[in-house]
Amino acid sequence: MKDNPWEAWIRRARSNLARAKQGRQCEDILYEDLCFDAQQAAEKCLKGLLIYFGKSAPRTHSIGHLFNLIRRGCKIAIPPEITEAVILNEYAVTTRYPGDWEPVTCEEYEEAVRLADEIWSWVAGITGCE
Repeated sequence: MKDNPWEAWIRRARSNLARAKQGRQCEDILYEDLCFDAQQAAEKCLKGLLIYFGKSAPRTHSIGHLFNLIRRGCKIAIPPEITEAVILNEYAVTTRYPGDWEPVTCEEYEEAVRLADEIWSWVAGITGCE
């Protein structure tokens, strides 16, 4: 893995995605926390992709910012359906802590997992990580 430093990021992303996909196994598990894992999976995949292309992974939770860095620094096209994942940003911080927000619904959770899974598949296809 020292020869391929992006693989550690992809492995961590796969772990977050697997946790997100496990769903609400009991009532104590909140959709907000599962969506946080989906966001983390997407974020770590994109950071792994940046490292794959020889770039650094910035300390940011912004999926949009990571997309911009990939567009500019990696010179690859990002499919439109992948860019929809910017909606995962709200799960990085806003819903992570108790506060003034509406609870995440099952439908929103399913969409978050779908988007994270699409990013995973796209990045895995480019890097060869499975």
